[in-house]
This record gives sequence, C-alpha cells and structure tokens, in this order.
Amino acid sequence: MFSKSRTTLFLIEKLIVIVVFALCAAACVEIFTEAFLMASDSRNMNYALVAAKNGAERLKANGDMSGTAEALGGRHNDSGLESVIVYYDGDWQASSEAGAAFVMRLSRIEGEPPHLCRLSVEKIGGEEILSFTAAARSVILP
Repeated sequence: MFSKSRTTLFLIEKLIVIVVFALCAAACVEIFTEAFLMASDSRNMNYALVAAKNGAERLKANGDMSGTAEALGGRHNDSGLESVIVYYDGDWQASSEAGAAFVMRLSRIEGEPPHLCRLSVEKIGGEEILSFTAAARSVILP
C-alpha cells in the first residue's frame, strides 16, 4: 500500500512538471511571435523611410513630378492635384499595382507654396506606415 502511494505521488509530480513546462513553452512561443512581428514592422518602417527619402530627393533633383515618377519607376497623375504613385512588392522592389504590398504617394499640398509636397507610404490594405511633408526644392529667402 505504501509503494502504491509513492507511485501515485510520483506520477502527480511528473504531471505537474509537464503542465508547468507546457505553460512556459506557450509563453515563449508568444514572446517569439511578438518579437517576429515587431522585427517585421521595424523592417517595413526602415524601408518605407528609405523609399520616402528617395522620393523626396528625386523630386528635389528633378523639380517636376513626371521626371520623378519616371526616375522612381512609378506613375504620374496630373488630373486634379499633381501626384506620383509608386508600388512596391513585399521585398521593397518597385512593382506593378497587381503584385504590390506597399504604395508610396507623393503629392503637392493644395493651397501651399508649389514646392511643398506630402509623402506617405502605406500597406496596400490602407494602414499608413509613415507620412511627412517635404520641400520639392530648396527655397532661398531674400
């Protein structure tokens, strides 16, 4: 009778150890998943910033939207408010609209001096990654 009690206690102890181990493993999986998502978001933010800076510098160098669209591999839209749209795939290479994961929009700001533009980079679903205003050319004040 005494040995049966020890065996039962031993099995209960092992069961408790397995449950604790499973809880710790589940917590670790959750932490690693969150870390992976944060790394992916950080990577997209970095590439979006590079794409937006490149767009701003190209606009500053070319001075016009059509030349900027051509240099970036994007599309120039001159109906209404002038803008440039560039599509990127998941690896941040310029792509067609059909295979795109991200889109960069560079547009003149209505009612502002003609050299101010708004740059925004978004995921195709509409989630904005970053947005800022830039000068299309250097302005020298008298």
